Amino acid sequence: MLNEWKKEASAADERDPLAAYQREFYFPEHVRVYLDGNSLGLLSHRAEAAVQQALEEWKTKAIGGWGDASPPWFHQAEQLGASAAALVGSLPHETIIAGSITSNLHQLLHTFYRPGAKRRKIVMEAGAFPTDHYAVTSLLRSCNQEDALVLVYPDEHHILHEEDIEAAVTDETALVLLPSVLYRTGQRLNMKQLTKHASDAGAVIGWDLAHSFGVMPHELHELEADFAVWCTYKYANSGPGGTAGLFVHEKHHHLTPALAGWFGSDKDVQFDMEETFTPAAGAGAFQQGTPPILSTAPLLGSLEMLLEAGIERIRAKSLQLTTLLRRGITLLPEEETKDLRIITPAEGTGGHLAVTHPYAAGICEALKKEGIIPDYREPNIIRLAPSPLTTSAADIVFTVETLHDILKKETYLQYKNERGSIA
Repeated sequence: MLNEWKKEASAADERDPLAAYQREFYFPEHVRVYLDGNSLGLLSHRAEAAVQQALEEWKTKAIGGWGDASPPWFHQAEQLGASAAALVGSLPHETIIAGSITSNLHQLLHTFYRPGAKRRKIVMEAGAFPTDHYAVTSLLRSCNQEDALVLVYPDEHHILHEEDIEAAVTDETALVLLPSVLYRTGQRLNMKQLTKHASDAGAVIGWDLAHSFGVMPHELHELEADFAVWCTYKYANSGPGGTAGLFVHEKHHHLTPALAGWFGSDKDVQFDMEETFTPAAGAGAFQQGTPPILSTAPLLGSLEMLLEAGIERIRAKSLQLTTLLRRGITLLPEEETKDLRIITPAEGTGGHLAVTHPYAAGICEALKKEGIIPDYREPNIIRLAPSPLTTSAADIVFTVETLHDILKKETYLQYKNERGSIA
């Protein structure tokens, strides 16, 4: 069976329309397979060139870059927002590249959360990424609504069921905040179903796309999601701390941002320097401070590449790679994998596969010694993210074979079961 699986992987590489993109990225020395793109994507030649161009424009144009750079720094957030719109299924004026995912989340939570006497609850996943918890709890604390948080828990197999989320949304729910893909397990939620349910219940719904932006398509406008946030340094390869993005459906563009800032101004009057805030007409109103041009520049190259590759083709390859990885692991001898369990549901996979093992941290260290970079999550989760533009089916075969060797020889026992990386 393993031989047939290897043949299938080889055939997949021969047919891969995205294979050439792997050569456009830098791989650290001694790294053969990079499976941590759901934490930090690799640097591409195009992103590097875009940063070099921004530095050159700063050097040669100085303040003139706000109007004379290519694109002008003054309008760069809007231009990149229009590019990102194709990846999230929005209209260009509904999307902006700005801030960090946390600052954007605070902005939109404070704008959309309007508790009433009865409708004041916020529903979210119990295992959400910590920044989502921090943002929501700090919001509720500032509104004296500390008891308004409703958490939905996964089952004993780490699966978060849509029906449990729906049951938690009642006529007391003001806002729902959910991830498109659960960061720990890689489970993909049914955004269409849950958005409709929340809207029908009279609640606002926002989506955290941190683990899906750049690796799977979205339909935010058509679904009539109220808002969404995402980072760009994972599958979009914008670099550590790269500028994030946000979406606000056009039906809400009449709202005044709760946290107003100078760059959220209408561009036509921004330099009038009036004390009264005149918001931009679209999602640009939700910007705050001056955009970080050098942290945004890599996206000029990265988004160009994603749009050129095509998000549908990227998603198709992502599913192909995670399916190959899943099958390869399940084909390994049972006596060596008895403690290894895949917790990402087969029906509903995002961009990465998550497995558990009592010695997960040690296995991650053993993989790194062999040139494979995975990701570890407490207490026992290994996340494997085969980013479509930087991973081949042959890389998956090498990973599974290496994992088999590590499990068979128990080489993971020589490594401490230490904590993993941060994002």
